[in-house]
Amino acid sequence: MSSRNKNKAALYHKLEKLRSASNSSSVNQASIVVDASRYIQELKERVETLNQDVVSLQNSTQVKVETLEKGFLINVLSEKNCPGLLVSILEAFEELGLEVLDARVSCSHQFRLEAVSENEGPSESIDAQVVKRAVLQAIRNSNDEHQD
Repeated sequence: MSSRNKNKAALYHKLEKLRSASNSSSVNQASIVVDASRYIQELKERVETLNQDVVSLQNSTQVKVETLEKGFLINVLSEKNCPGLLVSILEAFEELGLEVLDARVSCSHQFRLEAVSENEGPSESIDAQVVKRAVLQAIRNSNDEHQD
């Protein structure tokens, strides 16, 4: 096989990969490249929207987690109070193997939670950052469920 044919086969293979990745149904090269370009632009817009959502959530939500001897002190303050937020956070605690020993909650105009939890499982696997990320994810999930 000549080097020209090898290059042509390699280009065809790469275009097929591009076509597949961008869900293009086009068959000619120019159309595949145009479809891929549009797909990349859509992905960029999605990333930008997600980044804006994250910044917005971080601005309206504060989560502080302090490590205690056998668990954590978790403080959550959210400007938005939506139905199911407390349940989502408690489910996140449960998934992490945290047992809530004491909690104070206010759900009037804002959402406030102060909870003391204890590790039920091996404590080495969970640190304050893991708990914070799980709480923020629970808040995001709760917000997403109630925006529809």
